[in-house]
Amino acid sequence: MQAQILAPAVVLVLWTIVILFWIIPARFGALAKLEDKSQLSGKPGGRGGDLNGILPDKANWPAHNHDHLHEQPTLFYAVIMVLAIMGATGFDVLLAWVYVGFRIIHSLWQIFVNKVPIRFLLFLISSLALLTLAIRAAMITLFADPSAL
Repeated sequence: MQAQILAPAVVLVLWTIVILFWIIPARFGALAKLEDKSQLSGKPGGRGGDLNGILPDKANWPAHNHDHLHEQPTLFYAVIMVLAIMGATGFDVLLAWVYVGFRIIHSLWQIFVNKVPIRFLLFLISSLALLTLAIRAAMITLFADPSAL
């Protein structure tokens, strides 16, 4: 099961890269349509967050989601590594795919619709999957038989 538990993590990494490249047309398209470009000539070395309030909200949603994919999923990657090292079960693999699936659905919802009640529900479901994975990782490490290692 070690290799199978790594697949959802790799898919989430690839999805994060897809979202990274999604930002480019979303923001550059909005920048091209911006009538008052003087708002952009502030300080050198501006950051993406500086575009909030300048570009339409929808143009910033992919970037907001990209930020989210660098927050909670970092815990997912750590838990997946523990499970891969210690020996994941089929249930762990299923939970990992549930987590990744709901994170991808969350991304699409945030980018296209961004209604918070549904977005929160998607986040909650993925968080419960991650919590279960973390508890299983804690159990497998806390109760590991040292002689078996």
